[in-house]
Amino acid sequence: MAAKVYDILRGGFLTNQDAFKNWKFMLFATGLALFMIWTGHRFESKVHYIGQLSDEVNELRSHYVDGQRELMYLQMESTVASRLKHTGIAPPKDPPYKIIVSKNANGNN
Repeated sequence: MAAKVYDILRGGFLTNQDAFKNWKFMLFATGLALFMIWTGHRFESKVHYIGQLSDEVNELRSHYVDGQRELMYLQMESTVASRLKHTGIAPPKDPPYKIIVSKNANGNN
């Protein structure tokens, strides 16, 4: 038993007559391990990229909400009136008139 362990530690399984089978399996296992490491790194980079995009979306959404709030404030009648006060333009004091057009008997307006 100790001789087999010593033979494995020395690498005898790589130099004996059936070593070609062992080399093929070791190359396959190494390639598989490298592929797993590569896919793991790709997955992690995509997770970081998705997190970065999520942060950017949240920031853009907050800019959008701030812009909407500012626009609603600027559209208020009191804000428009106060900004135009120095130009002499003011809201009308009496309501608008409704114009009614009636047809004449001969069909002309």
